[in-house]
Amino acid sequence: MPGRYRRGRARSLRRLALAAITRERRRIGVDPPSRFPFDRNSARMSRVLTAVVALSLGALVLPDLAVAQQQRPQQQQQQQQSQGRQQDDGWSIRRLRLPGQVNAGPCPYVKILYDAARYVELTGQAASANVGYTGEIEGLASDCRYREDDPITVDMNILFRLGKGPQAGADQRTYRYWIAVTERNNAILDKQYFDFAVDFAGTDRAEHTEEIRGLTIPRAGQEVSGSNFEILIGFDVTPEMAEFNRSGSRFRIQAGQ
Repeated sequence: MPGRYRRGRARSLRRLALAAITRERRRIGVDPPSRFPFDRNSARMSRVLTAVVALSLGALVLPDLAVAQQQRPQQQQQQQQSQGRQQDDGWSIRRLRLPGQVNAGPCPYVKILYDAARYVELTGQAASANVGYTGEIEGLASDCRYREDDPITVDMNILFRLGKGPQAGADQRTYRYWIAVTERNNAILDKQYFDFAVDFAGTDRAEHTEEIRGLTIPRAGQEVSGSNFEILIGFDVTPEMAEFNRSGSRFRIQAGQ
């Protein structure tokens, strides 16, 4: 469609140019080319008229080029945003968009606690042959809502990737994790535990998404915003597992590899 528009515009400009040359020749008393013999004066006049028309055409075309150059970065930005949306749509965890009203302030900070971000069962030394069941909190999406002096309501989607190593037994396994609400960088206000069951169905890996709806945080007054609170998430790990996580040692989620 844009190419057809440009070709049509070019033809219109050529017709305007020919009409302008014809009017100018008639004004100075020169007949159209088919009705008068060639001479240097008429050729010189034709060149002058052609130059004038070319300048006019340039004045018409240059704004179009400038607009096209301005539109090109916008088109590239739109293409990048479209690619970003396609990448977002490729995640297994669904992004949250709570139905709409403007909050009284920002939402609480929602984080995965590093020491409890992974669950790795080991029988003996840290070696791939000694790995049992594993898990990792792989993704997190959250949103909140509150107005005036209402409590803060938080919804979350949490993506878990689970593994089954050489020392794991059955295909079924129940994992436990916790969610804690804290006064930001301060004391824990509340902590709750949650369980979910996984069936590996003969494979060594699985994926699970937990949907948390309606987690409520009371507020002392309208002046208390969500930024005063922090929500932490982690596996229910032993002290040895927490130390293993802090050390930075890693096994792949398909723990036998």
